[in-house]
Amino acid sequence: MDFLLCAKRDAEAAKRFFRKTLHASHTTTPRVINVDKNAAYPKAVAELKAEGLLPDAEPLRQNKYLNQIVEQDHRFIKRLTNPGLGFASFRTAWRTLRGYEIMNMIRKGQLQGAAKSDVLAQNHLMAEVFGIGV
Repeated sequence: MDFLLCAKRDAEAAKRFFRKTLHASHTTTPRVINVDKNAAYPKAVAELKAEGLLPDAEPLRQNKYLNQIVEQDHRFIKRLTNPGLGFASFRTAWRTLRGYEIMNMIRKGQLQGAAKSDVLAQNHLMAEVFGIGV
């Protein structure tokens, strides 16, 4: 699972997202791809299959409700960003959301090297990621 912040939800953005996700170190070849009803996904998946990045037998399921579990994980981020009434620029949005996501992952114990209960390791990880002294 991953996310990609982009200004448009077109086929090129969908291809960038799939490439980023497929090339991540934690990713294995997916059995099924579940996406929402955006029209850009079938075109992007077809192009990636033609390039050989996705197996031909891999199905694409477009369903409004299949991604509900993933959307629930982003509820924390939405709760933080909605009171802010938007961002001044795309760069500000990208940097702020990056910080929210990393802090949420640290809190949930999803990062290697920083267990959920190890506050000292979490502090060192934050110092490494954000470039601040401990």
